[in-house]
Amino acid sequence: MLEALDRAYPDARCELNFGTPLQLLIATILSAQCTDARVNMVTPALFAHYPDAAAFAAADPATLEGEVRSTGFYRNKARAIRECCADIVTLHGGEVPRTLEALTALRGVGRKTANVVLGNAFGIPGLVVDTHVSRLAHRLALTREGDAVKIEFALMPIVPRERWTVFSHWLILHGRRVCNARKPRCSVCTLAADCPRLGVKNSE
Repeated sequence: MLEALDRAYPDARCELNFGTPLQLLIATILSAQCTDARVNMVTPALFAHYPDAAAFAAADPATLEGEVRSTGFYRNKARAIRECCADIVTLHGGEVPRTLEALTALRGVGRKTANVVLGNAFGIPGLVVDTHVSRLAHRLALTREGDAVKIEFALMPIVPRERWTVFSHWLILHGRRVCNARKPRCSVCTLAADCPRLGVKNSE
């Protein structure tokens, strides 16, 4: 399965545009319930306006809400950005921390966001479990867990640690392009031969 995904998506990477760990952290917060393409339209002006964590922490709430409004859930996202950046300034001297424990201790930052930052900004393996990864983990019978954190822990011993980050990218891309939620394109799926879902259908 891993080799098939590698062949199908050899250039898999984070599709959020960023230049620093802080920028990736902010972009990932904005990406909740929003497309990466939309986030990438918003962040250039945002990053130009707020060059560091201190600037985000001191942002006027109403102004920041307006700047991120098009990403949806803008009040919650603006608050999460201001609060996590305040923690970064107070607890880490303005620098984004490099451990899962420190990242998830920041207000507004969960394991998914922390793993995105670790894997893509710092090169530290992290399994990102979003809706695509959750769906495909079930369809491929990799786990029966429903909770995102439990899915993450279930995948850890199955996927080699050095591939945790890229494995998440593979499943996200495969979920977007082929194995979508409503009408999966099973006829062109690179994993069709080993898919338990297809095996059940073919045996009926």
